Amino acid sequence: MKELKAALFDLDGVVFDTEPQYTVFWGSQCRLYHPERPGLEHEIKGSTLDQIYDKWWNGELVKERPVVTQRLNEFEAQMDYSYISGLENFIADLHRNGVKTAVVTSSNLPKMESVYKARPDFKQLFDEILTSEDFAESKPSPDCYLRGAARFGVKPEECVVLEDSFNGLKSGRAAGMFVVGLTTTNKEEDIKSLSDIQIAHYQNINYNKLKRLWQDI
Repeated sequence: MKELKAALFDLDGVVFDTEPQYTVFWGSQCRLYHPERPGLEHEIKGSTLDQIYDKWWNGELVKERPVVTQRLNEFEAQMDYSYISGLENFIADLHRNGVKTAVVTSSNLPKMESVYKARPDFKQLFDEILTSEDFAESKPSPDCYLRGAARFGVKPEECVVLEDSFNGLKSGRAAGMFVVGLTTTNKEEDIKSLSDIQIAHYQNINYNKLKRLWQDI
């Protein structure tokens, strides 16, 4: 019988209900700098800031990066960091059953400082927090989730990944882990092929239900 040893959570759209807020911010910046690319704010979800800049703020737009970064920092400092419904109880249930938990996020340390300031209780929820500075490659590469497993000394097949973005879901899949897709950012039918199960929030899931579904795969 397989044993579930670690649950690896993305941050935005998985721990915090922040994706709609980022859509607003990046929508404003994309319309300003890339009016020729409607909907670009949806394409870049799950990417690190460096990835976004490398692909979309290059050439003549390189000089605009500090401006966008300053706007982003100011925006993140005043964001509402509300937990996805049921998250705290779900994590507590995982811990009661011996499952280690980690945040594995493409966010950088400056963003995390805003999180810690807004939610002082956040660090206590998880056993480990891995940020973009901890990875050699960003999602959709499996590197971040493999490093998350290594942090606990467990095998990929003993881990569950919880993700919402296409890049994040692909990362969990490529890592060989059981993937739970949250429908906070994309529709269920759009993430079904990239995840083993789909949930809207954590109200209707607990350790026993997750383990049962995980063992059936």
